[in-house]
Amino acid sequence: MTKIGLLSDTHTYLNPRIFEHFKDVDQIWHVGDIGSIEVVEQLEAFKPFRAVYGNIDGYEIRQKYPIHDRFFCEKVDVLMTHIGGYPGRYDRSIKTILHEQPPKLFISGHSHILKVMYDKSLNLLHINPGAAGRYGFHKVSTIVRFEIENTHIQNLEVIELLSI
Repeated sequence: MTKIGLLSDTHTYLNPRIFEHFKDVDQIWHVGDIGSIEVVEQLEAFKPFRAVYGNIDGYEIRQKYPIHDRFFCEKVDVLMTHIGGYPGRYDRSIKTILHEQPPKLFISGHSHILKVMYDKSLNLLHINPGAAGRYGFHKVSTIVRFEIENTHIQNLEVIELLSI
């Protein structure tokens, strides 16, 4: 079993409570708009870390991370990208990939809106963890924890981060 801590849209601000909530995860995944290499360094020093870059991320982050990341976690095919849309309204930049080779788990960020939706037409779970940072129109910062065991995505938790 692999425990995942998922976040997006930190926009240079890393809430210290993230470390409390992710203390028992095995990996941290960031779905773009990281904002600074310092955020990357803090998360990399804390846990195994993977990410995709977002539209606000600069050269240093874009050199280190891809725009799309497709990989397996246990036996789950995962696709991460920053701008992805959601079931029924996928972004055109990812729509073809999703329809031709749908993953089991599709993760995107960008909207600052937390969504967990199952797409029956593509037989995939879509997760957008919302925004973990301070910048943006969102009123509540959110992160997500879940587990992958073999082919199962389970025990998903939405965590609201209180501002400090």
